[in-house]
Amino acid sequence: MNNKKLGIVILSIGVITLILLVNLIGKYNQAIIDEGCFPSEDCKKIESSLSISHLAFGVMGFVISLGFYLLFFSKSEEALLKSLNEEKQTRNKEDRFSILLKALDPFEQRILKVIKEQDGITQNTLRIKADLSKAKTSYVVNDLEDKGLIKRIKKGKTFSVYLRGNI
Repeated sequence: MNNKKLGIVILSIGVITLILLVNLIGKYNQAIIDEGCFPSEDCKKIESSLSISHLAFGVMGFVISLGFYLLFFSKSEEALLKSLNEEKQTRNKEDRFSILLKALDPFEQRILKVIKEQDGITQNTLRIKADLSKAKTSYVVNDLEDKGLIKRIKKGKTFSVYLRGNI
């Protein structure tokens, strides 16, 4: 049962019980008036019952509050769970990327890190940011493309370099 339905059920039970308790307390108060309530056995029973009904009144207040919470404020919990799942997925991607980097040589690592920072970077800009020669950049990019880690798309006289979707 989702929180909204549970909130409605709890709220309904709480309101019905609260109405019954108010009626019961009213009857006890009338009995106190009728008895005149001097220290006697009947008055002690009424006072005891009245104390228990006040405690039940507090419990019903809690139940009604819980019902309102589940009915109106549970959406924030759903949003929190959604953000936690998104964070977990992002963390998993980061973990996979760091594991992948461990399997590559330092030049390939440097190139992949730069591409990750700026997906769709041109090969010329990649060469500058990675601080590699044009030939070494071209060689490493070709090697990474052969491994299926990146893809290149022709853009004028150079290429735009992108990470593959599974990285």
